[in-house]
Amino acid sequence: MSALDPIETDALVIGAGPAGLFQVFQLGLLGIASHIVDALPCAGGQCIALYADKPIYDIPGTPVTTGRGLVESLLRQVEPFAPRFHFGQQIARFARAGDARLLLTTSTGACFRARTVFIAAGLGAFVPKRVALPGIESFEGRRLFYHPESLAPFAGQRVIVNGGDDAALQAALALMDSAASVTLVHRRDVFQADDATVARLRASVASDAIGLVIGQIRAFDGTVLQLSTPEAATVALPADALLAYLGLSPRLGPIADWGLAMERKQLRVHPEDFQTSEPGVFAVGDINTYPGKKKLIVCAFHEATLAAWGAAAQLYPGQVPPLQYTTTNTRLRERLGGAGPWKS
Repeated sequence: MSALDPIETDALVIGAGPAGLFQVFQLGLLGIASHIVDALPCAGGQCIALYADKPIYDIPGTPVTTGRGLVESLLRQVEPFAPRFHFGQQIARFARAGDARLLLTTSTGACFRARTVFIAAGLGAFVPKRVALPGIESFEGRRLFYHPESLAPFAGQRVIVNGGDDAALQAALALMDSAASVTLVHRRDVFQADDATVARLRASVASDAIGLVIGQIRAFDGTVLQLSTPEAATVALPADALLAYLGLSPRLGPIADWGLAMERKQLRVHPEDFQTSEPGVFAVGDINTYPGKKKLIVCAFHEATLAAWGAAAQLYPGQVPPLQYTTTNTRLRERLGGAGPWKS
């Protein structure tokens, strides 16, 4: 997709975390179709990146769930509206098109011409923390991979997994039966992972199904990884692939350069519809600020609801229906079984 052939959409949602997914749902109830862009390879945002399996207790009507469980529920909720997801890319450029619509281009070259934009980017786009070695970036995508979406390409290879959290340990365990060899490398013999996962790893190391080396990475030439151990010894490990799971960190990125009014790295919005200083651009969730702002998921859901109604008033002036309820309104219930434009 090029800038000469942009994707046309009434609504582009930036961020596929809980705020962005609920934004898609609220837009769908109003008959507004959405495309959604996220830097991660899957939906979930902070819920998946930071606390996928930790309990969440403050979702209305749900005594307890997890980050993963909440995202799975939200994905089921938006299914009737068939949103188009565009993962693994960030919005890199933002401009006003000649017809007053918004023109946005991603880091992979995809281009969107949108009538409204909803920024639900949380604390920013989550990007992998990099291995701190000069020149190692030249191996990215060939021998070095950060949080790969699929482990299938590494079958039959000598794989080194670098990291000590759940994602790293689960990757090592998943590759145990398909890779030629798997070695987990971590800076210390302590892991930030679920107890059951750590126990499985320890058992696999004891049975020699997985190698474990404690040390700091000192060099990587694409075929051999060199480490220094706590005992000041040097270890050289042959590798066909280095998979790095060093965590994810949020970065505001290009959003800071779009000319939107900001306050302490957050977008200022009008609390009646959560529109930013740019007409047609809304912001919901942790990315925004206004008097009385609270960084809670339940508040983001409220913001997404009012933002959707604000956008509908701009997209279809004079045609927005009165407030209706999914319990009693036939049209809304039909829409939940297959979205269709109410404006017709």
